[in-house]
Amino acid sequence: MHDMKLYRFDDVDGRLDLVPIAARRALDMAGLKLSLEAWRALPHSARAALTSLGQRAAVDTVVVAALLVDAAPETLEPLQEPPADGVPSELVGALGIERPLPASLWATLAPLDRYALMKVSRRGPSERLAAAYREIVGQSAFSTHVGPEGGVRMVDVGEKAVTRRRAVAETFVAMSGAAMQALVRGEAPKGDVLGTARLAGIMGAKRTSELLPLCHPLSLSHCAVDLDVEADAGRVRVVASVETTDRTGVEMEALTAASVAALTLYDMLKAIDRGMQIGPTRLTEKSGGRSGDYRR
Repeated sequence: MHDMKLYRFDDVDGRLDLVPIAARRALDMAGLKLSLEAWRALPHSARAALTSLGQRAAVDTVVVAALLVDAAPETLEPLQEPPADGVPSELVGALGIERPLPASLWATLAPLDRYALMKVSRRGPSERLAAAYREIVGQSAFSTHVGPEGGVRMVDVGEKAVTRRRAVAETFVAMSGAAMQALVRGEAPKGDVLGTARLAGIMGAKRTSELLPLCHPLSLSHCAVDLDVEADAGRVRVVASVETTDRTGVEMEALTAASVAALTLYDMLKAIDRGMQIGPTRLTEKSGGRSGDYRR
C-alpha cells in the first residue's frame, strides 16, 4: 500500500478517480500529461504509485515515465520546482494581504506544499486557493512551530543544508559560604560535585530532544561542560559548548547542558544550602546555519 498525500481542498479520495495534486506534481516534473480518461484507465496501483512519487522531496521522473509507458501520455516541457528561497510574486499577489506567507515559513514547507499553492494560484484568487492556504499554511503564518490548524508541531528541516554548528551557553549557581567551602574542600555529602555535574550536563545535552518536545534529535560531535569555581563571588560559572554537523542548530543542547549541570550542583549541595540560586542562564555564542553567527 502506497502512502498517499491527499489534500482536503483537492476533493480527491482514496479511489483516485480524479488526479490528486501529488500525482499532478509527478507528471509536471516529468513533463508528461494525461487526460482524465487515460488516468482512470491506469490500474489503481499505478495511480497510487504516481501519487506517492509526487509527494517526495525530489520526484523520480524515470519511474514516473516507466509507470506510464503504456498510457501514451502527451509530452511537455518539464515544470521547474517553485524556488524555496523566496515566495514567488505571482503567489503573493494571488493570496493578497489578508493571507500572509512569510519567506521563513515558505522555506520550511514541503516541496509538494509549495507546488500545491503555486498550482492552485495560477487562476488567481479563488475559494479553492483560500482553502489550500487554510490547509497548508493556516496558523503557521504566525509561527513555523504552529500547525496550519493550530497546535504545536516540529519544523521540517529536511531541506536545510548540513553545516557545522556550534553553540555555547552559560549559567551560574550562587551559594552560601558553607556550601562553597564544602565544594572547595571536597566535603560535599554526595561526593564529587564538579565531576558529577559535568557528566550530568553532557548527558542532558545528548537527551535534549527527549526533554523539549519540538527539538530534533541530533548526533553531537562534541560536548564539553566546564565549571569555574568563583569562590570569592560565592558562585560556580557553568559553561557548556556543543557541536554537530547537521541541518539545525545546537543552541537548546548547550542551554540544556548548562541547566542540567547547574541543577546537579544544586542537588549535590542542597543538604548544606537549600537557598542556592541558579541563573541567569543564557546563550553566549552560536555559529552555523542560515541565521548566521551570534555572540553575546
